[in-house]
Amino acid sequence: MANGFKHGGYVGQILRVNLGNGGVSKEPLREDWAEDFVGGVGLSARILYEELPPKIDPLGPENKLVMMTGPLNGTMLPAASRSSVCAKSPYTGSFFHSIFGGYLGPELKYAGYDGLIVEGRADTPVYLWIDDDRVEIRDAGHLWGKDPFKTQKILREEIGDEEIHIATIGQAGERGLPYAMILCDIRAAGRGGMGAVMGSKNLKAIAVRGTGGVTVPNVLKLYNTALRLNQLFATSPAVQGLSGYGTPRNVAAMNEGGILPTRNWQTEVFKGMKDITGEVMREKVVKGNRACFACSINCTKYSVVSKGPYKSVINGADYETIYGFGSICEVDNIEVMCKADELCDEYGLDLISTALCIAWAMECYEKGIFTREDTGGIDLKFGNADGMLEMIRKIGEQEGLGVLLAKGTRAASAITGQGSERFAIQNKGMEWPGHTCRPFPAAAVGYATGPRGGSHHDIRPTAEKSGLVDRKTLEGKGALAAEVNHWLILCDSMLVCHLAEPIWGPLKISDNTIEALNVVTGWELNYEEARKLAERQWNMIRCFSAREGFTREDDRLPIRFMEEPVPEGPMKGSIIPRETLERLKDDYYTYRGWDLKTGNPTKQKLAELGLDFAIKDIC
Repeated sequence: MANGFKHGGYVGQILRVNLGNGGVSKEPLREDWAEDFVGGVGLSARILYEELPPKIDPLGPENKLVMMTGPLNGTMLPAASRSSVCAKSPYTGSFFHSIFGGYLGPELKYAGYDGLIVEGRADTPVYLWIDDDRVEIRDAGHLWGKDPFKTQKILREEIGDEEIHIATIGQAGERGLPYAMILCDIRAAGRGGMGAVMGSKNLKAIAVRGTGGVTVPNVLKLYNTALRLNQLFATSPAVQGLSGYGTPRNVAAMNEGGILPTRNWQTEVFKGMKDITGEVMREKVVKGNRACFACSINCTKYSVVSKGPYKSVINGADYETIYGFGSICEVDNIEVMCKADELCDEYGLDLISTALCIAWAMECYEKGIFTREDTGGIDLKFGNADGMLEMIRKIGEQEGLGVLLAKGTRAASAITGQGSERFAIQNKGMEWPGHTCRPFPAAAVGYATGPRGGSHHDIRPTAEKSGLVDRKTLEGKGALAAEVNHWLILCDSMLVCHLAEPIWGPLKISDNTIEALNVVTGWELNYEEARKLAERQWNMIRCFSAREGFTREDDRLPIRFMEEPVPEGPMKGSIIPRETLERLKDDYYTYRGWDLKTGNPTKQKLAELGLDFAIKDIC
């Protein structure tokens, strides 16, 4: 471990690169910050709160891109392959964390760094080459304009190593499209526009090779914990379903339960569901499984459409692809979804926001707000698969209606008007994932208050959906949402995968989570101490939002969810009226010890959590 860092699981060193002046420095990781914020998202939030002035332009040179590992990365513990990319988001206007799996995070740690801070802006396109201690800023003029996969191929040939791991952007990031993503090998840091931040710095790629390792206090104890966790993975039906079918494992069940979002959320039952299930995907296009570093789940599906108009090769499709380019646009062809996924990867677009922007445009077309002249001659009705694919291209190429849709549904509906705001399915500017909240009050208040807006990784509907709690009662739902926030943010700071939800949660921080953190770091945290870590991290992020001017008024749901009940199916009539949401927010803020008027932490709460430095900014 660098610099005599005393905790296991950490290298003890942060790499800082200033693209404006070419400066490269290696700094000791602050031990007190590691103890208070763990790593990953929590530590990134603390760094960015310290280093970013409020109200900066997210696409200006003052913004910083932080790629952070967690203490569990690079160990043998399963599902500990995740990494985070954080910045002030050009999409939401506040702190944002985008999580990705694969191998890049462990490789960065093996190169000798717990994290990477990129600041400034290069005058011309560059890429970053991290080869253990050797760090170079190299010319990327020959890579600009190329898609992420071609860029990765060229860099591996140029460097002469097929085993290096690479994060790169596509044309969307280069052009500053606010929901551009970063492709990390084959996994995406998809949401919140982190690709746009990377592009604003003229940074095309980050390539990493590491030959080091990770030190832990007791390897035998770590080994035994890994064995036990892998056994839990192997015997959990929910986790094993991922091994067989990936995240699309539950498409049919969600439809049967009346919670498969359809037709831009006008309904939650899709008549074409039978042709887009995980089972159909496995039968028609899946050729094999792929796993992230040290993970036994193998949830990624390698899929091929070998011929025809939708010929494509992808790592997926994931559930959000099937939701976004399937039921939400009323397309019932799994091959089309593979092609849509491939196009988003090639342009470097977040597929959830891309799909929801197109679905919003389809509803505008359905209701006569857009005409064929507006769509460039495309009959942009729900179910038009080829029209949907063409619109992805228009967004990526910045042509015609694609220019408007590339702004996102919040901005596009504000420009368009004519009532189109009613069917912009977004919160805090970010489009909704494929998980409903109209029947689930805890999920509703979790989505509304979440720092990222439409993110199912700030809240999970699992407890209400599965019957672990009564979904219809409002009592206790603010507390439930807060405790689900806690296990999620702690996992995002340890950087373990949420898809192992039965192991890490699902109602609160589990004993498995605490054991995994303790065995790597050498800490001896109990439940209350682990919970306080998570609470501190959640409040740190809320302080960032508050400093940017966010208040209770920004904790909203899409208009449709508050005014239009589910029209059919088992959840018919479900809705979260405004008055219900306001009551839930009161309960949530009260449980958190936040101010009911502003919805932000109080002086007392910040002092209790050791966040005194933020009091002057928000209280």
